[in-house]
Amino acid sequence: MTESLQAKIQLASAEFQKIQAELSITVEARQRLDAQLSENELVRKEFALLTPENRVFKVVGPVLVKQDQAEAKSNVETRLEFIRSEIKRVEVQLKDIQGKQEKKKIEIIEFQTALQQLQNQQVPKPVQHSGILAT
Repeated sequence: MTESLQAKIQLASAEFQKIQAELSITVEARQRLDAQLSENELVRKEFALLTPENRVFKVVGPVLVKQDQAEAKSNVETRLEFIRSEIKRVEVQLKDIQGKQEKKKIEIIEFQTALQQLQNQQVPKPVQHSGILAT
């Protein structure tokens, strides 16, 4: 029985590690999205300072290409909307993964507790002596 519980603990621990790796990847994705959001919000603020006479360029490969100001502003707004929707999606994903992680953690604790109780039942009780020593 103890071997079965130990195998379950090992399996659950391996699954827990996979969940942690998934969580780490998702947290990194969230951080990248935050950086993209900040960058695009900064660009939007810079666009707000432009006058109609200012020219806007975008990088296409190694070349700067002139772009219509209204089109550039629209592109940034579209990117911002996309990034915000991705952040919401990743947030839901994070909550889901954290829920899986918590369930797996509880499962491991339950297996460990059951194993400990089983081992405590199997420990031989010490033999009690009457306290008289023969010499």
